[in-house]
Amino acid sequence: MFMPTLFRRNNDIFDPFDDFFDFGFDHRQSGLMKSDVKETDNGYELMMDLPGATKDDVKIQLKDGVLNVEATAKKSNEEKDENGKYLRKERFEGSCSRSFYVGDDVKEDDIKAKFENGVLTVDFPKVQPKEEIPETKYIQIEG
Repeated sequence: MFMPTLFRRNNDIFDPFDDFFDFGFDHRQSGLMKSDVKETDNGYELMMDLPGATKDDVKIQLKDGVLNVEATAKKSNEEKDENGKYLRKERFEGSCSRSFYVGDDVKEDDIKAKFENGVLTVDFPKVQPKEEIPETKYIQIEG
């Protein structure tokens, strides 16, 4: 079965998700940035949970066929707020990132992103493999 470039970088057909996940994902952040990828008629839809983040906290970059998503939650160095002192803080503060290989032929202009209710949705097209036209070369005959 042929898998699109979204799911693999090499010819390993038995583990198509190997390169798709965890390029820059720290194992300590395993509860953060949970993602779903859905195939559509024209491409793929990546949906990523970013609870507590705002649109301004999220940065998306495409470089060398890898889509990088980074989110930064505001961090306060204060141990207490206007209502008192924190005894325990379990909600994440800091930054986290996730990377996905989407293919070398995907361009920034092809990618559409929106952020609603703590969910980042990124749409990008399926990249059709280019058909190579065989070049016929002839050897010149002298005489």
